Amino acid sequence: MTYTTLDKVKQPLDIFRGFDTDTQLALLWYGYVDIKDNLNPAPPDTVDSISNALFDNVKALSKEEQLEAQRQIVRQDSTDISRQYGALSNSAKLEFWLLLAQGMQAGTIIDVPQDYVLPEKTNEFIETVKDFSFEERVNFTRNAVAEMGYPQGHTS
Repeated sequence: MTYTTLDKVKQPLDIFRGFDTDTQLALLWYGYVDIKDNLNPAPPDTVDSISNALFDNVKALSKEEQLEAQRQIVRQDSTDISRQYGALSNSAKLEFWLLLAQGMQAGTIIDVPQDYVLPEKTNEFIETVKDFSFEERVNFTRNAVAEMGYPQGHTS
């Protein structure tokens, strides 16, 4: 599947990438909560088995390890899970994050702490993204997660 980075999401993407790792993770979660009711679940036979397998690997970890694995993906650390994630197609990367969000809802993946408050510096960013259409929000998220994970072809 081909996708493009719309001009409208380029500046918010740059802002998103400037946030710390935990803020990016929280924003991905809140972004999922915002769009989940409009998502059409893919039929089971079209689910990317590689992103599903990676999700299962993360789900098998302790809650603390699950959080650290997500952080490693965002930071592009050279770990097994981050390398596996880096090898996914961009659509599979988006699917992986959707699976994580669904796992958070189901209680199988560590959730954002109930008392977590986004930093004040995210307010303007959130207001910008709220003005996006559903398609623009999905496009933004796909672009945000596309660069995460240990880059393919990168040497340590």
